[in-house]
Amino acid sequence: MRTENQIQSKIKELTVQKKSLLTRLEAVRPDSTVHDSLTAQLLRVEDMISMLEWVLNEPSGNYHM
Repeated sequence: MRTENQIQSKIKELTVQKKSLLTRLEAVRPDSTVHDSLTAQLLRVEDMISMLEWVLNEPSGNYHM
């Protein structure tokens, strides 16, 4: 199990990657295969950030009655 600090550190690392990908996306043509690849990478990074944020802010309550 990861500590809260480790998770926050990973979120920061992924946020830096996300900013880098966004910068690279702005520099390429929208119709290029590089654009598609960068977009896919960006989506994966955003998904990882969301999952880690969910771990930090785990919902409480009952989902099954």
